[in-house]
Order: sequence, then structure tokens, then C-alpha cells
Amino acid sequence: MATPRYRIIRDELLEAIESGRLRAGERVPSENELVARFGVSRMTARRALQELADAGFLLRTRGLGSFVADSRPMSSMLQVRNIADEIAERGHRHTAEVLRLESIAAGEELGRYFDVEPRDELYHSVLVHRENGVPIQHEDRYVNPACAPHYLAQDFAGTTPNEYLSAVAPLAEADHVVEATTAMPGVARALEIRPEAPCLRVTRRTFSRRAVVTFARLTYPGNRYRLGSHLDFRAPGRQDERRDGNTHRGKA
Repeated sequence: MATPRYRIIRDELLEAIESGRLRAGERVPSENELVARFGVSRMTARRALQELADAGFLLRTRGLGSFVADSRPMSSMLQVRNIADEIAERGHRHTAEVLRLESIAAGEELGRYFDVEPRDELYHSVLVHRENGVPIQHEDRYVNPACAPHYLAQDFAGTTPNEYLSAVAPLAEADHVVEATTAMPGVARALEIRPEAPCLRVTRRTFSRRAVVTFARLTYPGNRYRLGSHLDFRAPGRQDERRDGNTHRGKA
């Protein structure tokens, strides 16, 4: 069975990207140039480029063309997504290691975050998420037992906290802060980076309709990950976020 023409074009461009002949930020041939070069229809050329964009290898900008995406994974700043889904969308393998899963007393600071008494119980989990074996996120999470009473019984090596919490306590609101930071020794060891290495940290608190569900600190190695989004301002009064070239090529 003959290989479809769009796959031939897609695979040739992908080989040029992965070999380094086309580097991050460089423009790739346009639809018209591919039509002339391969003798195909414009629809065929467009499909080849769009498949590479959907997989995160290209960024397509209307009126300007298609450009090679930065190879580092990128997570959206505006969406709360399951990191396992993001990795799967890139055709990569997600694994997670559970470093801690326990019950603790809230204490003063967490009591304020959750609006509970310092002696009240919270659940605490610490995981490292890997993409094709490479650590890309350290997840330090506190959970309200009233919203997820069976949290400690879950196998988070097989499902993510995000996936489980989305099922039992659907998200109604969230607030978060993104900041540049350096890796504390324990986080650095888990992410396999040097202590004090530059990192990105997302601090997020999520709410159901009843209560605060979770408070999490998500730390990403700065040299392996990006946070960003694509905003569409063409519709008045509305901002649509779309995945920006992989867009991400990454939340829990």
C-alpha cells in the first residue's frame, strides 16, 4: 500500500527538524512551496504542516507561515490540565514516582489556605512526573479530605492526582502564581538537576463549589520546560486560548 503523500512531506520535514537542519524559530516551506516541490494539492501540503503543528513541532501563524517550535515542552498558563494527557498528546510516555503520600495536620499557613483549623487533617502527596524517563515536574500537593476522602488510597503511579481530583471534585475556580525560582536541595534531587538551578514554579489553589480542594506547588526545570499560551483577540469581548505549537510539548 502506497504511503500517503502528506506523510511523505510530514516525515521529510520532521527528519529535517530532528536532525537540526531546521532549527527552532526557522521558517519551514510554505504550503505553496510544498505544492511546487512535491507536486501535491494544497490540501495535502496543509495536512502535512498541520499534523506537525498538532504534534508540537511547528508553530503556525496566519499571514506569516510555519516555524519550528522550541523543542522544550510548554504548558499553558491559563489552563489546568493533566500532565499525563499533555505528554501523551506529544506521543511521549508519562511515568510518575510517588515520593510521599500521607496525612498531616494543616498547621497555621495551610490552615489559612484551606480555611480550616491548624489541627485539622489534610492529605499530602509529592510526585515526580517524567516524560520519556526525564523528570519535568515536581508536584507538591495538599488536598482537602472533605473533597477527596479516598485520596490516600489511590495509585498515583497509574493515575495522576489531577485526573482523580477532576473526577471527584470538579474544578469551579482556580488561582495561581507563576514565578522564577531556584531548586531547593530535595526538589533538585528529584528533578535530577543541580541545587539552586533555575526553575519555574506554579503555585496553585483550586476550588470546587463547596470548598478549597487543593493547594499545589508545581516546579519545572527551567532548561526543560516553558509556560505560555496563545491568545486570540479577533472576537470582541472574548479570548480563546489554543495550544501553542505542542503547544505544548506538558499540569496537574
